[in-house]
Amino acid sequence: MEALQLDGLNPSPAENGSVSQSEPHKRLSQVDTVVLPFLGGFGRYQRRLVALTWIPAFLISFSQFSDHFLLGQPETKCVRVDQNSTNSVREIFHLISAGNDAASASEGSNVSACMCSEWRFELQSGLQQNVVTKWTLVCDGEWKVHIAKFSLLVGSIVGYLLMGAMADWLGRIPVLLVSVLSVLVFGLAVAFSVDMAMFSTLRFFEGFCLAAIRLSLYVLRIELCLPAWRFSMTLIASLIIVSGQLLMPGLATLCRDWQILQIVIITPFVLMLPYVWMFPESLRWLLVTQHYQRAKLQMFRIAHSNRVDTATDSSGILSELETELQQKPKTFCVTQLRGTRNLWKNTVVLCVNSLTGYGIHHCFARSVLEGSASHLHYYALAAIAVASCLVLFPVVAGFGRRGGLLTFMIITALASLLQLGLLNLIGKYSLWHDAAERDSLNQRFSYAFSIIGMFSSHAVSTLSIFYCAEITPTVIRGGGVGLVLASAGFGMLTAPLMELHNQKGFFLHHVILTCCTLLCIICIPLLPETAGQPLPETIAEGEGLLRRPILPGEQHHLLAMTEVREYSRVQDTPLHQIVNPGNGAVPSNSTANGVRTS
Repeated sequence: MEALQLDGLNPSPAENGSVSQSEPHKRLSQVDTVVLPFLGGFGRYQRRLVALTWIPAFLISFSQFSDHFLLGQPETKCVRVDQNSTNSVREIFHLISAGNDAASASEGSNVSACMCSEWRFELQSGLQQNVVTKWTLVCDGEWKVHIAKFSLLVGSIVGYLLMGAMADWLGRIPVLLVSVLSVLVFGLAVAFSVDMAMFSTLRFFEGFCLAAIRLSLYVLRIELCLPAWRFSMTLIASLIIVSGQLLMPGLATLCRDWQILQIVIITPFVLMLPYVWMFPESLRWLLVTQHYQRAKLQMFRIAHSNRVDTATDSSGILSELETELQQKPKTFCVTQLRGTRNLWKNTVVLCVNSLTGYGIHHCFARSVLEGSASHLHYYALAAIAVASCLVLFPVVAGFGRRGGLLTFMIITALASLLQLGLLNLIGKYSLWHDAAERDSLNQRFSYAFSIIGMFSSHAVSTLSIFYCAEITPTVIRGGGVGLVLASAGFGMLTAPLMELHNQKGFFLHHVILTCCTLLCIICIPLLPETAGQPLPETIAEGEGLLRRPILPGEQHHLLAMTEVREYSRVQDTPLHQIVNPGNGAVPSNSTANGVRTS
């Protein structure tokens, strides 16, 4: 396909009439439409590698949901009262006498309940001992539990941001190897922590490494698949993660002790060490960063595994590759998003969607759990996640990525608004005069809206991450996916933050996230549709992805084709002037209203 010239622009011709050296190599840059079909499409080689990315999903899910068991709050009973707390007793009586309200009495009772020198713990998670019972993290020490949860999530956020950029710079496989080695070291060291400070610090590095493993495998899986297979292969991985969540209580019951559980969770990562030899570097990344020598070897390897005869090179891919073997590799960084016009906006929208989805999911879960750590509630959350993944596939198949994301976000917003507003109206204008009946009705509606909200918000979170992986070009896909995963981490971070503040300000927190869902509903229609489209390889291709109408009648409200081309041009940005100086052509597979033009 010839490069599409922008209307009304007169690019300067190349010197001596020759083609500009910065013009992209057409066949090598068309991975989904030319390169992979030439190598056998989604053949046996790709299917085997995708299946290998599913295996670590179990291990990652065990670590992801281990907080429920390692840091679960037990039922406490005071065995021996501390007789030397006379000063505390005087302080209690002073509080009660100084204030006549119920708050002072409640505070006094809480303080008196913590005046204990020996405790009896009863865990509900299947373990006989965990971190809380080992170091008696109750009353004044309870905040350390929330800090431990906080440290794992913060480590994950930092890992997504830093290692995502490293995956674009060094490649996906080096990041995977270093992360696997590191998680074995830090994960096993967690089991031998001598105090809570050491435990929290090591958990930070464990979260850092686990985030890098998840990100690199996610990107590799996306880049292995053809357009028709991308979503289904990713959704299977999500179901495997939820399956690990379902198996976690049984694993905890078998281990009985938190140290044994931690070792059992981390040790199987040894099985990922052979991935360095079994898993090749992403072919897309090698081609787009001009690592042509390594790309050539890998293309022959893929063709041999898929039983493709490369002797008849009718497409001219191998001959074109031979002419480019002397090209020097290039490096890219996610910070180059600053020089784009459309791509950074799409990334920000999906980051906000991911943060809102994970953040408001905690709000709904709190309404159902109400501090309970029983297996019943744990399995209920897992069942909702399974149902969300199963419904996500037909919805996305019918409405597309953008339509599915918008649908689930609308459901999330309605569930949140009804829970915040309708329940107050029921209590105020209810025909039932019995307060117990009103409270019972209110609680039933709250449970119903919370279940619907958890169902839809889980779908929003899952789809936002996948959507970003499809929109972000290959050269910065690691950094782009890292941004949206880090945003998801910030959303999950709201849970320990609220617990650390004893749920103070929770209602305002829920209101703010509900407002964010409304903002997301406005912004989602601005995203391009990526269903069935090849993955963008360069920043210019990602910049060319524009929205198309959701409804048929919306078409006449959009810009005309020539206006869209004029608006979507990227050659006037500083970034494109460096990459492609003096060339007025847009990529041959750029899009207008989400449809690729040629």
